[in-house]
Amino acid sequence: MTVGVLLNAPGEDARVENLTLDGPGPDEVQVRLEATGVCHTDLFVKESGGWGMPFPILLGHEGAGVVEEVGEGVESPRVGDRVVLAWRSPCGRCVPCLRGDPRRCATPLRAKRRLHRESDGAVVTQTLLLGTFATRTIVHAGAAIPVPSELPVEQACLLGCAIATGVGAVLNTSPAWEGSDVAVIGCGGVGLSAVQGARLAGAARIVAIDVASQKLEWARTFGATEVVDASQEDVVETVGGVDFAYDAVGRGETLEQAVRMLRLGGTATLIGVPHADAQTMLRLGGKDGLFQRRATIRVSHGGDHLPADDIPLWAQQALDGKLDLAGMVSRTIGLGDVEDAFAELKSGAVIRSVIQLPQ
Repeated sequence: MTVGVLLNAPGEDARVENLTLDGPGPDEVQVRLEATGVCHTDLFVKESGGWGMPFPILLGHEGAGVVEEVGEGVESPRVGDRVVLAWRSPCGRCVPCLRGDPRRCATPLRAKRRLHRESDGAVVTQTLLLGTFATRTIVHAGAAIPVPSELPVEQACLLGCAIATGVGAVLNTSPAWEGSDVAVIGCGGVGLSAVQGARLAGAARIVAIDVASQKLEWARTFGATEVVDASQEDVVETVGGVDFAYDAVGRGETLEQAVRMLRLGGTATLIGVPHADAQTMLRLGGKDGLFQRRATIRVSHGGDHLPADDIPLWAQQALDGKLDLAGMVSRTIGLGDVEDAFAELKSGAVIRSVIQLPQ
């Protein structure tokens, strides 16, 4: 039997329901999920009324498991492979891909919609083309990236989003150079991953910014050299100038702060997913304006990671002790605990709750 956590209508809580699967088609694989992280994006899907997707919606996009069936034409991965699921696998056909920039792919690979709500046969929409809050899912073969089985699965799943988004923003979207000064605004799972990315990049100064003291303590353990409590201090004045500022919150005021704390030639990068009505006000002229400081603003989509290259690299770095995944897992839960996990995300009590799936 296959079960998953569905959003059935706007405003409703997520609930565990039985699912049916058609089986993988050409270039697709069926994966038995073993673990999946509960990400702010899943909460965003719920709070935004489905994020524009048709209901019912199978939540989850940060998963790892084992390939149990492959469709026609699939040579890799193979049945029995441990895989991390990736929602940014490039298509190879869109304009960015054809110009040699697959990290900016506009149409990531996707399987056909082959999951159904058992109660009425309704076709299920899979969050970010994956849908990992389930015991099984079907994805495009290119979205199932083999990783070493030695890496604990509750850690491996984080490579699919939190690590990819945060580390990727610092190493791919706006690459911080060795010896640079870096600020990270927001120290949830993605922000803490950005802190780790800055450490991997060899940044000399890594300033972590949040309003929660617990998150600032976590940031120190992952490599922050300084912390700023935004509820108590003027963030821009306290931080001073940095070369790179990464906004993992995604609000107008935090992006404005990111831009204002840049020194000459600095880069501000928006990582956090903003709400539809989010806006910001930026000063263009004057000595503190965008023009005089020659500032750059970039947007990072999932860290602009290239799954087939980056996920195996980060998995090996975790095994080598260079990337701390174990410290990111606050607790493990079951499928029926998703709403509680959402509440803990909102309260800032956890970095990541990871769902362990029944085997």
